[in-house]
Amino acid sequence: MFTTASTTPQKILQMFAAILLFAAVMGLILFIASRFTGKRDRAIAALYLLPTVLMLSVGLLYPGLRTIYQSFLDASLKSFVGFDNYTTILTDPEQLTVLRNTAFWVLLTPFVATGVGLVYAILVDKARMESFAKALIFLPMSISYVAAGVIWKFMYEFRPDQQNIQQIGLINQIIVWLGGKPQQLLIDSPLNTFLLIAVMIWIQAGFAMTVLSAAIKAIPDDIVEAARLDGVSPWGMFRFVTLPAIRPSVVVVLTTIAIGTLKVFDIVQTMTGGRFETSVIANEFYSQTFRSDNRGLGAALAVVLFVLVIPIVVYNIRQLRRSEA
Repeated sequence: MFTTASTTPQKILQMFAAILLFAAVMGLILFIASRFTGKRDRAIAALYLLPTVLMLSVGLLYPGLRTIYQSFLDASLKSFVGFDNYTTILTDPEQLTVLRNTAFWVLLTPFVATGVGLVYAILVDKARMESFAKALIFLPMSISYVAAGVIWKFMYEFRPDQQNIQQIGLINQIIVWLGGKPQQLLIDSPLNTFLLIAVMIWIQAGFAMTVLSAAIKAIPDDIVEAARLDGVSPWGMFRFVTLPAIRPSVVVVLTTIAIGTLKVFDIVQTMTGGRFETSVIANEFYSQTFRSDNRGLGAALAVVLFVLVIPIVVYNIRQLRRSEA
């Protein structure tokens, strides 16, 4: 206790010293840049970009390179083991289950959430009480993933099927009303993974609806009126007018949700803790690094997660450039 209490002020002082040093360096760079005003545009631009480059190097580049290096080390980060950690990820049954669950999340969540948001945006567009209807589906976005996990954990709550015991979980109560027996929904794999995915869809559908609704309202009225005068059916209006017009927004929504889904941690950790074969890469990275103290495998999982995110980011950037061209 004494050691902890004595080192805490030192850590606080070190933190403030680091902040002051960083502020001093940034101030010096900006001061030097201001002295070049009107002389050399490239030199000024380089100096103003230098703080950003430094922050990216310290906060992103260096930790990323260090994580890649650690992924080739053993659990204690003392011995070089080559690709053993990556071999474990691709061959160990538990790690393969983690990869399978992550694939379920990435393949289902973006498309279902975007589909629900798109249908909802079309249905409530220019309807009565449109703002209220949109607020209802957007409301889950205002709470954290942890809070959403706690809410839905109560929704899936199970109590033994005994006399005078009332179910407090809504889903199991509905099952009882329909004549069935309550089920321990969060322990049966892979059903439990899909039930966790439903929570993410519930949250992200509001985001999808908001972005796509704005895109729908941005479609020129003359195009819509021309299509109606030509006798286009509602399905034809959606297929040939609405969807092509909002395609860039759909891509942005899909890729944004996909990236968030790859990094999902809070929902899994709150509802199951990764037990019962529900773990995903981000949760497994945490478990291996901090619980199992296998920092080498944890670093390898972090690298795999980073590699999976890169193609989605690249695709998103290309689509944005095409839409701007």
